[in-house]
Amino acid sequence: MLGLSTFVPRDPLHLITIALCIVGLFLATIFLVAFKPKGTPGQDRSTLQAYLKFFYACFVKPHTGDGSGNQQDALESFYKAQADVYDATRHRLLRGREDMLGLVAAQLKHRTEAGLISQRPVWVDIGGGTGHNVEQMNAFVSVSDFFRAVYVVDLSPSLCDMAKKRFSRLGWSNVKVICQDARTFRLHEHEHRNLANDRKETIYENADVGGAELVTMSYALSMIPEFYPVIDSICSLLNPNGVVGVIDFYVQSSVEYVGRNYTGGVIDRHCMWISRVFWRTWFEIDRVNLEAARRDYLEYRFGTVLGINARNNFFGVRLPYYIWIGCSKDHGASTQKLAEIDAAATESPYLSALDLRTGPMATDVEVRSKAYESAIINLQSSLPLPATWYQNHHWRIHYDETLEKHKRFNDSYIYAFTWEDDRADARLLKVKADDVILAITSAGDNILSFALESPRRIHAVDLNPNQNHLLELKVAAFTALGYSDVWKLFGEGRHAEFRDLLINKLSPHMSSLAFQYWLQAGPSVLSSSKGLYYSGGSGNALTLVGWLFRVLALTAEVKKLCSAQTLNEQREIWNRSIKSVLHSKILTWTIIGNEKWLWKALGVPPAQRNMIEADYSRQDDVGDERNRSGHAVYEYVLNTFEPVVSTTLLSTSNHYYLLTLLGHYTPTSHPTYLSPKSHIKLSKPHAFNGLRIHTDEISEVIARMRPGTLTIVIVMDSMDWFPPEGRQAMRQIRSLNRALKVKGRVMLRSAGLHPWYISKFEECGFACKRVAVRVPGSCIDRVNMYASTWICTKIEQDEVRAHFRKTSLVELSLGDAAMA
Repeated sequence: MLGLSTFVPRDPLHLITIALCIVGLFLATIFLVAFKPKGTPGQDRSTLQAYLKFFYACFVKPHTGDGSGNQQDALESFYKAQADVYDATRHRLLRGREDMLGLVAAQLKHRTEAGLISQRPVWVDIGGGTGHNVEQMNAFVSVSDFFRAVYVVDLSPSLCDMAKKRFSRLGWSNVKVICQDARTFRLHEHEHRNLANDRKETIYENADVGGAELVTMSYALSMIPEFYPVIDSICSLLNPNGVVGVIDFYVQSSVEYVGRNYTGGVIDRHCMWISRVFWRTWFEIDRVNLEAARRDYLEYRFGTVLGINARNNFFGVRLPYYIWIGCSKDHGASTQKLAEIDAAATESPYLSALDLRTGPMATDVEVRSKAYESAIINLQSSLPLPATWYQNHHWRIHYDETLEKHKRFNDSYIYAFTWEDDRADARLLKVKADDVILAITSAGDNILSFALESPRRIHAVDLNPNQNHLLELKVAAFTALGYSDVWKLFGEGRHAEFRDLLINKLSPHMSSLAFQYWLQAGPSVLSSSKGLYYSGGSGNALTLVGWLFRVLALTAEVKKLCSAQTLNEQREIWNRSIKSVLHSKILTWTIIGNEKWLWKALGVPPAQRNMIEADYSRQDDVGDERNRSGHAVYEYVLNTFEPVVSTTLLSTSNHYYLLTLLGHYTPTSHPTYLSPKSHIKLSKPHAFNGLRIHTDEISEVIARMRPGTLTIVIVMDSMDWFPPEGRQAMRQIRSLNRALKVKGRVMLRSAGLHPWYISKFEECGFACKRVAVRVPGSCIDRVNMYASTWICTKIEQDEVRAHFRKTSLVELSLGDAAMA
């Protein structure tokens, strides 16, 4: 039997001949199929034919336009053979175009509604090719009605011919196709020709005055050799209140942009070395250039409104592309405008003068936020401002995302919902219209509850950027969405169309960093079967609770408990089944008593756990053998849950525990901010004008505020987090005293009955009063998670000594006697 090697030619010449024959046969097949005579006019080619012709034009056909050095000849050589199949073959390759169009359409609609754009917009699509983008834009706004004029500018005659046929078929007379070099295109040269059609429209006779409200480039910038003048020319096209939208391929290393604060966020921007080398080399075959300078120059010449870095999973490979939404670099960049915005972040004297409430005082000191300082540095260096300054709303204060203190949260929030009783807060604080409130953001629920009271200012503070991203999402939702969508997002915790809502409705009302975060993380969270409340650290707790009830076959009992209509029915269900789970000491000691579990799932830091153990030791006078965290937390948990079930009805009045059991709210049991009545108030145009969201430590924020301006500070249980042996607590208390007005109040909750830091408050000029204490068998509030609630009131200096003579220890002793 002959071996296979007998039939394999050994001569290299024969091998080359065979290889050439195979390649020739392959190319012949492409020619025969791709250039098969068309059928009836208008009949579409098959997908296979289209892609074969695309392959031939891109990788096989010789480029005849190179010799002349003329860019138009080069483009025509590349596109002429594939113009009629261009759209059919770019659908998968050029991903993200619809997203870019949705984003710019949302920006235009918002600016029109806000009065920044007073006439029907003009749109210039540079490198518009076959006009595909213009037709796709009709899904977001009516092109023929919304735009006064649309100019599709491209240098390829073949593509322009396809565009003219498209708009002739659509019957859109306001769309003009201009076959011209984008570097020389000037709007005023074409606008004056429309004067006879509508003499009321503004005509731009000066080439240096921009008239377009929208300029876009879709996968065109990377194909323009002389890109600097093209980007410069956009300035002469753009209206001062206009928007620029660009989408294109890119590759870039983090080394190149790490020191910039104006990019709008760097989530997924870095490309690996092998990716950079491969894609640059691959695209150069078709004269597409991916060097970072093109995107960098865009970000330098304009202000960044939104920036997105994404990957197109194209035939199994991840192809990097970006979407960039920008505006004029000078938009809102005047020193006066910066000072106005900064004033609300610092409660500066300048703000008081603007509000016409009080004039500057003789004792005033000039204070500036970190955001303002970064803006001034950029202006002095002729750089754009950080992206937060170009937002449509100035809720979010700029922060440096690259700092390590912001990275330690693993790109996630701990709390997806807030464990603070907003009804108790309202009763204790009685917020008024002239109050200036500072509160920890957490999940933002209580911030929205305070907003319902319409105070003069609310400063939401959180070191975790992702907690502030969550608040931004909620604020944007109330600003842009109807009640049904808001309920789906935050009542049910899921919305099947979240991504579309984010791009088309929420994007104009969010900072670039928050938008980037939710575009990346949101669909997997809010469009999943579980939903928002199973995400974050608190979501781990909900997941474990649900898993535990399923293992113990108690899921049906939990549903009955959550739907019980009377307290007696609720108590009966609790006592006969679910209570036994909490009475499992092994479970409590191994899970709830575990330090890592407490911190990662429930957000209970070691210092707070130590306070629980200390109170347990004092009250029961236990020895070392019993005084373990498992026992202490076990008792603490029982004292938390038992009174809640006995005195509050989950189905109608205690949404906190309803959520932990069901994973969502119900129409009869939900936070105050999710009621239809609240939506009416929070969706008004100026509902959040007084909101400022700070991403920093409380001490850093209040250190940059005008002294004596805050009236209410809510620090939740954050004081429990400070170690008693450190000096951080004392520094924060002194800063609070400095920032508060006399009679201003600090409200805090604690896991301890006698927090060690109360005496520190008193030393620093506060009169401290315990306004609620948890007594076994009763609830301190609907959450009942904390042992005590305190209000510390700033007093005059001459009252401090008198206050110490009438020490609050008397009140504490009376309280302890009542407990006994």
